[in-house]
Amino acid sequence: MKKFFLSLALTAVAGSAAFAQTDEYKKGEVYVGFSHQQVDTGITPDDDFSEVVGRREPFNGFQVSGVYNISRYVGIKGDISGAYNNTRFSFTLPPSDRVAFDTNNSLYNFLGGVQFKDNASDARVKPFAHVLAGAGHGRVKVKNVDCNPVAVCTGLQGTTSETGFAGAFGGGVDVKLNNRVDLRLIQVDYNPIRFDGATSHNFRFGIGFVFK
Repeated sequence: MKKFFLSLALTAVAGSAAFAQTDEYKKGEVYVGFSHQQVDTGITPDDDFSEVVGRREPFNGFQVSGVYNISRYVGIKGDISGAYNNTRFSFTLPPSDRVAFDTNNSLYNFLGGVQFKDNASDARVKPFAHVLAGAGHGRVKVKNVDCNPVAVCTGLQGTTSETGFAGAFGGGVDVKLNNRVDLRLIQVDYNPIRFDGATSHNFRFGIGFVFK
């Protein structure tokens, strides 16, 4: 009987210790930061449309994510980002038609997946990686159209948008500032988005703060 109670006591102590260990890592976090994206638009303001190749344009905006840690090293992550760009296009179509217009561009990501990170409460430097998938939404508004002859630009002005499959594969490094806040020194993601039957090969960079 003594052995039974001794075993029961040891089991209770071990169980308490195991439960206490879960308090040694952060159960969740929220990231808010600045996002810079290099977006594969396929064109640049100096392109002749007969020579369109994959080109990237800078977009700037925001990123917000939330993580619920199911263990010290693995968390379930949701991620939203938005980035924006205004560009002036001007080019000539054969034989001598001139076309110019402005575009207001936006790109959004709505993603979810898994994050891998050591969330120990006493960790000072915290590298992380994540694998995310979901949807990307792009929108282009064409305005201030200037063409010679005018007929060349018939129907050009307006807004178009598209939604397609998206992913983000990358990671970064967080540095502990205090028990409640980390500084995200850098985040780098490869961010492919499938639009109109083709893949846009984008890259996303971030910096900001992690609240726990």
